[in-house]
Amino acid sequence: MANSTTTSHLLPVFARADLAFERGEGVWLITADGERYLDFTSGVAVNALGHAHPHLVAALQQQAAKLWHMSNLFKSPDGERLAARLCEHSFADFVFFANSGAEAIECAIKVTRKYHAAKGQPERYRIITFEGAFHGRTLATLAATGAAKYLDGFGPPVEGFDQVPLGDLDAVKAAIGPATAGILIEPVQGEGGVRAADPAFFRALRELCDAHGLLLMFDEVQTGMGRTGELFAHQRFGVAPDVMALAKGLGGGFPIGACLATAEAASGMTPGSHGSTFGGNPLAVAAANAVLDVMLEPDFLPRVQSIALLAKQKLASVVDRYPQVLGEVRGEGLLLGLKAVVPAAELMAALRAEKMLSVAAGDNVVRLLPPLILSEAELAEAVERLERACASLSAPATTAQREAV
Repeated sequence: MANSTTTSHLLPVFARADLAFERGEGVWLITADGERYLDFTSGVAVNALGHAHPHLVAALQQQAAKLWHMSNLFKSPDGERLAARLCEHSFADFVFFANSGAEAIECAIKVTRKYHAAKGQPERYRIITFEGAFHGRTLATLAATGAAKYLDGFGPPVEGFDQVPLGDLDAVKAAIGPATAGILIEPVQGEGGVRAADPAFFRALRELCDAHGLLLMFDEVQTGMGRTGELFAHQRFGVAPDVMALAKGLGGGFPIGACLATAEAASGMTPGSHGSTFGGNPLAVAAANAVLDVMLEPDFLPRVQSIALLAKQKLASVVDRYPQVLGEVRGEGLLLGLKAVVPAAELMAALRAEKMLSVAAGDNVVRLLPPLILSEAELAEAVERLERACASLSAPATTAQREAV
């Protein structure tokens, strides 16, 4: 029987802002009473092409009138096409479709463990991960993440993950043992505070994996699909993984995840070794193919790179003018972080008061994740709102505020 005092029947696991949106247009979210908010969250890097993109809307509407679901017991021509396109533009030979980033990472973990088991070394199952990482909310991906605040209360962590400091090559070498199967890393840590290791570190990881027969796994759930200015973030530093997880921007707002792998890495995955009821759902595949239609246009990614460079320059200028509020700008492409001097929650609240939405991250960082279709005019509007937010946080406390303290 429901508690009579309950005002919402949604499980209270989210600290939701007191805002509700009815619709979206491009980089804007709009409330029921018509208030417009500049959306620099993109649903946490999901709405890569903004809200109600006409090509995505048309693709989904057309598919909705044809077929919603058929299961993976039968062939999927559209799914085959999507997989082929992802492989054509990446290192991969095979793709497994899932429904979320966490599921894509779970698949990557299974691919990596099964690879060694199929070669007669089932004892090789451990995976090296990095402090500050975030890989998902399932029990295995929580263990890979390794943060106590996410693991607390859920029993013993899933066995098989060894966490080391980000960028510490000696620690990685020390962690490699006879049971090590692979190394899992994000090209840029989003949740962890928009932090990235040096490109040389990724090259060294590739060399270590090759030397020790390990699989290199990239978590591109947040960084993939154009977010850093390349289709996949690792393409910026020229190191290819053996296995990669995608989600978020892949469906432009429709839930879909993907695990990509080389033929060698996937060699242990035989019929029955993995599955998903909804993975590769026709609606999700239609959305993802529509996203690729847009992102693979010749001028799309160069334009993201251009607007991202301009954004970083403009944000750096705001940091210079408000050092009492902002410490630095971090990130690549349109995965940007403002290291705050004031509490990050205060900066986010000040931005929300200016009708601009942002996302929290670790290390007292506020993430700015605008849709990749952001225009120069919309960027200028965002910078103005950020400046007003910083000015409000820099203003001397009023008499009433001082008395309240």
